[in-house]
Amino acid sequence: MNILKINLGQERGTRRPARANASRSMADVMKGLVVPAAAIGLVAFAAPSMAHAASCKDSASPGADWTDCNKKALMLGGSDLQGANLVNTDFTLTDLRGANLTEANLEKATLVRSSIAGATANGANFSKIEAYRCNFAGVSAEKASFVNSELQRANFSGARLTGASFEKAELGRANFDKAELTGTRFTHANLSRADLTSTSFSGPIDFQGAFMFLTRIEGVDLSEATGLEQEQVDMTCGDSSTKLPAGMSTPAGWPCASD
Repeated sequence: MNILKINLGQERGTRRPARANASRSMADVMKGLVVPAAAIGLVAFAAPSMAHAASCKDSASPGADWTDCNKKALMLGGSDLQGANLVNTDFTLTDLRGANLTEANLEKATLVRSSIAGATANGANFSKIEAYRCNFAGVSAEKASFVNSELQRANFSGARLTGASFEKAELGRANFDKAELTGTRFTHANLSRADLTSTSFSGPIDFQGAFMFLTRIEGVDLSEATGLEQEQVDMTCGDSSTKLPAGMSTPAGWPCASD
């Protein structure tokens, strides 16, 4: 009987270490699986941020990716940013005069009090930008999109805007003196107190649904304008040299007092 007990005890004693070893082995295996998986997850999570941070430090070049980058108060005049991804980039007070922005994507970018005067921006996307008092003088932005943009007091004097779209844009007190507006669309835009005097265009220009309170159109030939209603014309500021589409009459309030 004693021998049996001793044998049983020995069996139990020999089995326990085996179970402990098995448990430790399984724990080691699980650690080996969990740690690399967690590390992979951290790398995957961090990789986009690291790549994005690196792109903000890249110099100006065609196709550059400055998405969400801070480019405030910089001297970037003459930079070649053709086809660049500039979505939500902050260019506040930045000098981009004479830059190449052809087909660049500046959607939701900030251009408050910045200057892209004389720049080439044909086919560029300026939709939803914030560009209060931005200087676009002399810019070539043919077929560019300014849809839903904030452009109060922006300066477009001498700009070439053939085929550009300002649909639903805020253009209060914007200056289009001597701008080329052939085929430009101002559908549902706010043009209150904007200056369209001395603009030039051949062919239609679309004003459908545009708000034109005290919009300056002295001397402008709007005979081929589309979407223009008498109610809109009645709010504008024209003179005897302003030409209206057929069927529209000159408002009794013309000419307006100097603003």
